[in-house]
Amino acid sequence: MPHYYSLGNIPHKRHTQFRKPDGGLYSEQLFSTEGFSSNYSLLYHVHPPTKIIKTLEPVDVSPKASTDNILKHRSFQGFKVQPEADFLKSKKTVLFNNDVHLSLAAPQKGLTGNVFYKNADSDEVIFVHEGSGVLKTQYGQLRFAYGDYLVIPRGTIYQIEFDTEANRLFIVDSFSPVTYPKRYLSKYGQLLEHAPYCERDIRKPGDLQTFDEQGEFLINIRKKGLMYPIWYGTHPFDVVGWDGYEYPYALSIHDFEPITGRVHQPPPVHQTFDAHNFVICSFVPRKYDYHPLAIPAPYNHSNIDSDEVLYYVDGEFMSRKHVERGMITLHPGGIPHGPHPGAVEKSIGKTETPELAVMVDTFHPLMMTDAAKGIEDEHYVMSWAE
Repeated sequence: MPHYYSLGNIPHKRHTQFRKPDGGLYSEQLFSTEGFSSNYSLLYHVHPPTKIIKTLEPVDVSPKASTDNILKHRSFQGFKVQPEADFLKSKKTVLFNNDVHLSLAAPQKGLTGNVFYKNADSDEVIFVHEGSGVLKTQYGQLRFAYGDYLVIPRGTIYQIEFDTEANRLFIVDSFSPVTYPKRYLSKYGQLLEHAPYCERDIRKPGDLQTFDEQGEFLINIRKKGLMYPIWYGTHPFDVVGWDGYEYPYALSIHDFEPITGRVHQPPPVHQTFDAHNFVICSFVPRKYDYHPLAIPAPYNHSNIDSDEVLYYVDGEFMSRKHVERGMITLHPGGIPHGPHPGAVEKSIGKTETPELAVMVDTFHPLMMTDAAKGIEDEHYVMSWAE
């Protein structure tokens, strides 16, 4: 839910004549993810964005559950997901429910040329663990690098290019709009002083390029778990200007300012984004609690209402043993969890942590896929008995 922004050329008034140099009309398009009831942007195209010239039958890409056993602590070795050249095929959903899909990807190449992607099902939050490149959309371009969250509203047509073949992504698909937490916002929508990031940290699209081209342009559109190959007769990036509140943006996890206290702070202080029935949080390097008798390690807590997923990015984690980069842990609602044996005593006296992680807490149970089963550490559930 970024703030008002504009790029390129737009008319003085919306829904009025906006003419090209040759006297023809530009085509106005309203883009909104919640009908006419919430934020939107207005885009101005050289050609109408509606010229479909060919379609093929869709392919089922929806995730399938591999087990009904959801009441079990699990761990997955994310970097065991093998690299793939095709960007869309590289995305492997590992955990999912009706509100959110969590995926890993190791794409060697992006989407370029006349091939594009549009997720008409969900907002996407792509966390860049390894790699760098540029996200190209109708709204302009966003450079990205290690530690960036790329927030892409559903329905955004995009291409993505990587600088090298060494890329690792953690992807959150949200079936509701991804927003800033309401407690961070004033009643007018400004990020407040106590928020862990501010508008200066939000990177908006730039370098708007207009492609006035006709031909065959394949847009792979995901809708209701199916991938539809649809060809259009004009380049989707033929926008000469736009303005509004709906557009992709980037926020670096390194710009998230941690909230600390004299005693251990609860997980909501790490919240970065909000959505329906789940949240996304950032664990970043920070000073530990400074009460003279403080215990830096997190206390045992009962997950009754939520599943807790941690994606480990970098650094050391004093509450867990055998942590690796790209590792995912799932602690499901219904059974308590906490630090591994010995971690509490070991944490006393520590003054800071270098840990870096992304957490997703869901309020409905998550199911595991075959892709997750193939990278699971079967011994993790017994690691508290060691």
